Amino acid sequence: MVSNSYLIFIILAFTLGGVLIMKRETIPTPLKKWMALTAVIMICLAFYLIVYSLLNIGSNPQ
Repeated sequence: MVSNSYLIFIILAFTLGGVLIMKRETIPTPLKKWMALTAVIMICLAFYLIVYSLLNIGSNPQ
């Protein structure tokens, strides 16, 4: 169940980053800075979760 949550978070983080890049002209300036900062933090955490999951492939879940 935890890996499903990781996968959902990773997909949402990269989707948020993509939407912010595609719609950067229509987002108000004060909101743009905070949404970009949130997206960067989420994407960094998503990369961490990807690396963590790859390092733990084949480990015993007990």
